[in-house]
Amino acid sequence: ATQLGKHRATVYRWFKGIRVWGIRGYVTYFRACKKGRRVRKTHSYVVQRVLSLRREYRQCCGEKIVHLLAEEGIQISRSTVYRILKRHLTLRKHHRQAKGAPVQKASGPRQVVQVDTVDLGEVYAYTAIDTFTREAAVVMRPSLQAADGRAALAHLMQYFGRVQVLQTDGGSEFKAECAEGMHHWAERHRIARAYKKNEQAFIEAFNGTLRREEFGHEKFRAEQLILAQQAADEFLDYYHRRRPHLSLDMMTPAQFAESHLP
Repeated sequence: ATQLGKHRATVYRWFKGIRVWGIRGYVTYFRACKKGRRVRKTHSYVVQRVLSLRREYRQCCGEKIVHLLAEEGIQISRSTVYRILKRHLTLRKHHRQAKGAPVQKASGPRQVVQVDTVDLGEVYAYTAIDTFTREAAVVMRPSLQAADGRAALAHLMQYFGRVQVLQTDGGSEFKAECAEGMHHWAERHRIARAYKKNEQAFIEAFNGTLRREEFGHEKFRAEQLILAQQAADEFLDYYHRRRPHLSLDMMTPAQFAESHLP
């Protein structure tokens, strides 16, 4: 140990290894350990496809990128996708939501539709989603008055037709004359409990997608209402026909709805 400049315990480990494998076997083992673990590099084409799909599908998650690449015949793991994304992009952090009361369950189309609003400056987006098929609709209105709420719901429900349960929050836009007209669109009107975000989980998730993938922090003036509606309609076309949905087994809402036609 003194002559080699090594610790005595190291020399004893060498002796033990030589007794087990022999001098040649231990030297081979020793050299292999010094090389370290070989790291497989992902082909540059695959890296570029991951990044381009992330842009094309509006910052979609790793699971969807794996699915889209598989359709192109490229097999890659989710962990590899996220390694690529972390290396080239700054990913947002996910926050776990506290558990709350169970949301209204749906076992078929048009059983439960949740409705909410999104503040876009001087324009408000009235949003609705079928909790089973994930089909959605968006209508722009200039205020959160009950009259605008009723007009927006009348337009939204032209898409969904009559439903079993129409769920809203307790906002002023869904009260007064708007609440009086609920029986035209649904057999039952349910008001989600205040401060219980999980009861509006589906529409809150869609609103987050709408903001993140289309509007961001953009604010519209009152005279830009038509422009905001056009942007929402373009997003809905992409959302229904091109964007794969995790909870729908990577089908789009349009494909899933067609598969459940009576």
